[in-house]
Order: sequence, then structure tokens, then C-alpha cells
Amino acid sequence: MKKPKIIMRNGLWYIRRRVPSRYEHVERRSIVQICLFTDSKEMAEHKAAQVWTEMLEAWEAKLEGKIALSTERMAAARNLAQRLGYRYMSADDVAHLPTNELIERIEAVVDGKGRIDHQEAEALLGGVSKPTIYVSESLDEFYRVEAGRLVGKSPDQMRRHRAPRLKAIKNFISVIGDRPIHEITTRDMFDFRAWWLERIAAGEVTKNSANKDFSYLLAMWRACARAHDLELPFKTDGLAFPEGKQATRPPFSVKWIKDKLLYPGALNGLNLQARTILMVMINTGARPSEIAALSEERIVLDAPIPFIRIAAEGRTLKSEYADRDIPLVGVSLDAIKKCKKGFPTYADSPVLSDTVNKFLKENGLRETPGHSLYSLRHSFESRMMKADFPERLKADLMGHRLKRERYGELELAHVRDWLLKIAI
Repeated sequence: MKKPKIIMRNGLWYIRRRVPSRYEHVERRSIVQICLFTDSKEMAEHKAAQVWTEMLEAWEAKLEGKIALSTERMAAARNLAQRLGYRYMSADDVAHLPTNELIERIEAVVDGKGRIDHQEAEALLGGVSKPTIYVSESLDEFYRVEAGRLVGKSPDQMRRHRAPRLKAIKNFISVIGDRPIHEITTRDMFDFRAWWLERIAAGEVTKNSANKDFSYLLAMWRACARAHDLELPFKTDGLAFPEGKQATRPPFSVKWIKDKLLYPGALNGLNLQARTILMVMINTGARPSEIAALSEERIVLDAPIPFIRIAAEGRTLKSEYADRDIPLVGVSLDAIKKCKKGFPTYADSPVLSDTVNKFLKENGLRETPGHSLYSLRHSFESRMMKADFPERLKADLMGHRLKRERYGELELAHVRDWLLKIAI
């Protein structure tokens, strides 16, 4: 971007620059002069680029106000008000401002010749109506205003993210109806709770299922309300159902892994990629989806210490702590040599766990009915705990957050030596 020219006037530095042709129909002036409120040229040059950028953003907001729908116009007006140094307020709130503040806003939208900038008047005097967002629209609007949180998710991750939220919306509409989120009442929310209570009492669903619906709906609606300055009038105290301690997946015992899962021929009926993923889990503790997403470049077998690299490639990770390298040892190293190029069948597919868990069930390979493929990850963690692995090392291998600062990097050889102590 061309650096704005600055000039000195009356002891202060100003930006002086021609208005880009893109904005000529939303900006009356052909040349703008903006006071930088400093007599220091060094400071003026430092401030000029930022101030010019803010001017461009203000004009962009005006452009949006020309063409956008009510939701975008509201955001543009609020943005424009902020660029002018004012917080956006509704017309009713503006009317109740102290007289001096009201006059200041009115004067700000009138130029020296008494002409009114109508878009600035909308922004500063609250002339834009607040948008109406219906429950049925709230998921798409949530994705629009929270788009940054979804960057990098793969198609399957997006499918799994969207499905339960869409289900929650359909459930709510089926019970309460489709209405603007800012008109939903506390009575509506507790009528929805009563519907869930009947299903829970009948044994159709669990309390956890109901609470997930509440959680998804509230998160979506609050994000939309925050973005558009809407007030949600309902209360949520006492809405969620109290739950007991959640059952966790039990870990496979070392004996079961050796005697059952690794018994010669026990896994032959499982396809090669699924079988390999299971075997890699045994000595890495990696999540099934993390292994399934491995590309050929992230399966490093020709290094002095073979390892897999868990990284965000075509998908997002569970958390920022999940990015890690894990040495390959024991049966995990032997198995992955047959799938050096990765696991294209399951790289972005939701069927891996169902495929493996069905096979384990049908072939009597579950240690208890509560065991599943994911139990291998719990087994890995359990073995680390019994071997007194350092907390830092356990957290790094599992891809978990460490409850203190991380200092330095653990060498791969050091990690490999610890893994050999529990390798199968």
C-alpha cells in the first residue's frame, strides 16, 4: 500500500491523500486531510499508515451499507461509528443521551456547508434497525460470525460439527416453533426442557443428550446476539439437568492386548488400513483420527528414530497441544511399514471407529462391553502412569495441555527410550 503523504499545518501533521476511486460514491471529498494530532514527524509517519487503514475500513463499511442486507448493514454501521470515534447506539438510546453528547453526534454528520452524510447519520444516530435472526437461521449466522473458529476443518470435521447443532435446532423448532432468537422467553426454554424430561423419564434418551442440545443452542444464539447487539431475554438458571459422573472408556489390559488382539490371525478379518491404525495406537496412544489423517510425508520411517508427525494438514487438531512427534516402537513400527503412504480410506471418513468396533464386538475381542477402539489410547496412558512417566512427557505424548509452562523441547531419542519401557 502506498504510504500516505503527510504535511504540516498550524504546528500539527496531517495526512493528505486523494480518495481512491473505489470510494468516490460514498465519500464527497476528492482529497482528504486528517489531523494526526502530533508535531513530531517521526510519530506522524508512524501513525499515518494506521490512520489511513482505518479510513479505508470506514469507507468499506459505507460500501457495505450501500449493498448489504439488514444484518450486514448493522455491522457496517457499527463499524463506521467506531471509526468515527463513537459507539453504535440504537435511536432510542441516542435520544436519551445528555444534550451535549447528542448535539456532538448531530454535528459530526453535518459538513461545513450544512450537508448531511446519511450513512454517517445512520451510524451515529441509530438509524439502522437491529436484525431479526430466526432459530432456523441461527446456525448459518453462527458460522458467519464465528468463521475464524472453523478455518482448517476438513469436510468430515465440518459435518460432525454441524450435525449435532442442526439436530438441536430441529428439536427446538419441533417443540417451540421457529421464532426470532431475541423473542425467546424463559418459559419457552423450560417448555423445551419439559419435553426433554418426558423423554428422559421414558428411558429414550440420557440427561447428557438434553444438556448437549441446551449447550449448542445457547452457544449459537449468544454468538449471534453478541455480533448484532441483540439482547436475549430468557434466563437459563436451572435449565441443565444434573448429571452423575460420566463413565470413561476402560483401558485394555496389557494381557488382553497380547493374548487377544495380537494373537496370530485375530485381526485378519479387519482390512489392512483399519488393522494398521489399531496397531499404531497400541504404542503411540494417538487418537484414531490423528493416525487416519497421516500423509506419506508425516510417516517418517527412514530417520534414525522412526516417528509419526501429528499436525494440522487438511483438518484441524483437537487442540493446539495435539501437534507433536511420536516415535514408533514395537508392533506399531512393524505394522505401519505396510501403510507407508497413509490411510486414504479413512483420512477424512467417519466410519473408522464403527468399522473397528463392530469387528471387535463380532469377534469377541472386547475385554468388556464398554471397551472400544479408543480404549487403546486409555491403555497407553495407563501404562505411562504405571511406569512413572514425567508429567511433561505424558502430556506431550497424549497431546494434552500441561498445567504449567513448557520449557525447551524433548529430544526424540529421549522420548523413544521412555516408550521402550512400556512398548508391546
